[in-house]
Amino acid sequence: MGTRRCAPVPEGSVSSGRRGEDEMRAAWYTRNGKAREVLTVGDLPDPQPGPGEVRVRLATSGVNPSDVKSRQSRPLGAERVVPHSDGAGTIDSVGSGVAARIGERVWVWNGQWKRPMGTAAEFIVLPANQAVPLPDTVDDGAAACLGIPAMTAFNAVRLLGDVDGKTVLVIGASSAVGHYAAQIAVLGGARVLGTVGSADKARHAARAGVDATIEYKREPVARRVKDLTGGRGVDAIVDMDFSSTAQLLSDDVLAPHGLLVSYGSNAHGDIPIPYRMLLFASISLHFFLVYELSADARRAAVEGLSRMLKAGQLIHTIGGRWRLDEIAAAHEAVEDGKLTGNVVVDLA
Repeated sequence: MGTRRCAPVPEGSVSSGRRGEDEMRAAWYTRNGKAREVLTVGDLPDPQPGPGEVRVRLATSGVNPSDVKSRQSRPLGAERVVPHSDGAGTIDSVGSGVAARIGERVWVWNGQWKRPMGTAAEFIVLPANQAVPLPDTVDDGAAACLGIPAMTAFNAVRLLGDVDGKTVLVIGASSAVGHYAAQIAVLGGARVLGTVGSADKARHAARAGVDATIEYKREPVARRVKDLTGGRGVDAIVDMDFSSTAQLLSDDVLAPHGLLVSYGSNAHGDIPIPYRMLLFASISLHFFLVYELSADARRAAVEGLSRMLKAGQLIHTIGGRWRLDEIAAAHEAVEDGKLTGNVVVDLA
């Protein structure tokens, strides 16, 4: 588990002065743009929980690609946005209707989804169900990786159905989501193949239980999949970038009656698919957005991940950690894409 420090955000972006008793340290932006140009670190009023809500004193905040994309170009929807959806900490206050949760360690999800106050702050107020109990065996750094990466991975594998004895191809098996997806599929009894970008990332994927890796930058993915499956193809694909993976459908990488589950794409426009080939091979496609899971899917993910965490079945990888006043560097690390593992901002 690596730890890396970078220079803080430029002077002038960090406020000075003594903090008031009812203030918290936080990072925010008021316009879209580059991290070092728009992110500010300073003091904001402490949030207070309303009915059915809890306040979490955050120890860590996870930085995901969607957080970076939001800061770069997504309309703000508010005068000021405190970024990040994931984090972990301790409940220190509750609103009416919430009983006996003060002092409970939790991880949180959808912190900044459709609301301006995310986890890049010392406190966050959320509906009580968005603060999930955290086993003592899981530290705050690992817990900041659960809301988007682990929950996306769990739902992707869940949608595959029973994977016992099946062969699953995970696109980007060393990525934050892919590494969890590989582990969860292996726990379900699958043989997992994974695409990776380098030999180092192949070793990282192997630690998740990936049986064989394919370095997509130097190896023909479709041919390697056919070689590894005796020409049959895989039973399922967990996909992080449909804009590139769609070509694999034309290459018969999926066996007849196979299923592709996709949670992302790097293309902004429409993507053509080989409809007739998919039709005659009875191929199924399933797309989902982790922020908009149904209540049943969300409940299944929370309960499933909680079981795995209690059993110590998941490996968590942190590629770099920064302090709150270094948040611009943390965002840049996610944009750079060279780190293996999740990026975490420490708030304690």
